[in-house]
Amino acid sequence: MKPSLNFMAYLIYLPIMLLLTWYVAHTLFKNSKVFMLDIFNGRTEIALSTNKLFETGFYLLNLGFGLTIMQIASELGSGQSLMEALSTKLGGFSIYLGVSLFLNLYLFFRGKRVAKRKAQLATSFQNAGIKP
Repeated sequence: MKPSLNFMAYLIYLPIMLLLTWYVAHTLFKNSKVFMLDIFNGRTEIALSTNKLFETGFYLLNLGFGLTIMQIASELGSGQSLMEALSTKLGGFSIYLGVSLFLNLYLFFRGKRVAKRKAQLATSFQNAGIKP
């Protein structure tokens, strides 16, 4: 029995989707440790724990979305239709991953800005002799 092109599409899509998700998450959260340490004023334990929680959420959201969009609605009849379906699915998923990546970067930069503002405020209070 010859496997259908739809089944072959799933066999191609799944590993690529998983690899893309892993690569983006690995790169983002390996490099975000610096931001987290800065946001949490060098408190390593809480910074790394928060980073790990963000990473877990990133995986859950992106893998869930990738699995949700996996369905191919029509029966694929040719190699061309297989490639078109895969490019649509993987292209859409890549765009979603990119948006998710930039959203996380925005959150990291926002957290850094808030932490910097709090540090400046605390310094101002100290210089004025006021306990915050």
